[in-house]
Amino acid sequence: MFPIGVTALLAPGQGSQAPGMLTPWLELDGARERVQRWSERTGLDLLRLGTEAGAEEIQDTAITQPLIVALSLLAHEQLRDQLPADGPVAGHSVGELAAAAIAGVFSADDAVALAAVRGAEMAKACDAEPTSMAAVMMGDPDEVVAWLAEHGLTAANRNGAGQIVASGAAAAIEHIVAEPLAGTKVRALKVAGAFHTDYMAPAEQALARHAAGIVPADPVRPLLSNADGTVVTSGAEYLDRLVKQVTRPVRWDLTMDGLVSLGVTGTVELPPAGTLTGLVKRQLKGTVTNILALKTPADAAKLQEAE
Repeated sequence: MFPIGVTALLAPGQGSQAPGMLTPWLELDGARERVQRWSERTGLDLLRLGTEAGAEEIQDTAITQPLIVALSLLAHEQLRDQLPADGPVAGHSVGELAAAAIAGVFSADDAVALAAVRGAEMAKACDAEPTSMAAVMMGDPDEVVAWLAEHGLTAANRNGAGQIVASGAAAAIEHIVAEPLAGTKVRALKVAGAFHTDYMAPAEQALARHAAGIVPADPVRPLLSNADGTVVTSGAEYLDRLVKQVTRPVRWDLTMDGLVSLGVTGTVELPPAGTLTGLVKRQLKGTVTNILALKTPADAAKLQEAE
């Protein structure tokens, strides 16, 4: 592991997927069998989807979410002895399901199953009416949030590092892309709809029904919440937050602040890694100095390298 300070584990969210991302991890002992069991649990061929499916197919929300959570948890299970055992853990959006499993709130099987329900129900909610999302880069965060509200949009993801993701009606998203706020750049995102808004209320209700069958345990390591960046010590509260998160903004900016408050000086991002590592590098430059994105099993060797 990184030799100095506190190292946190990070679990990425939707948008981090890439074709073939599961392939190198299936070479590890027992990995293929583990993913096959998750495939049976979710009713999805995660083995094929993670190795052979193209970018468009795995962009489907119903597929992306369980696939990402499965890969993050597979890597954690396979590299458990090499990863920080008691440091903080945080996930971004659906990545919070993987983070919760790593912290012992519920099993990895339950996390992947919840991700499948979450993804499928969010995809259904997206079909109800035309909605979308866009990334707003640069600009004063508070001014951007106020500007979005003026256009009837929600700051669904406040990611820090100069990035806010707007979410709402498709026409309003098209308008801010065409006429961005002065000093900002706005880019439309290829997503199914307006995640983390009231448009996802049916998905929240469905996820709540499924989550009611899970008996959560309290976290065994510091577990941060996207709601406000705080450490949640109650498993029941965290599960409740996971359900409500479907319609509420992701505050990754506050989550990174929470990592700093815990004295974190290193981060290891589980696969499909890269997005959160980039945000940490930009937002916490000089504070978090040991940063690793686990893209393949071979990257684990870097965990043993001294600074």
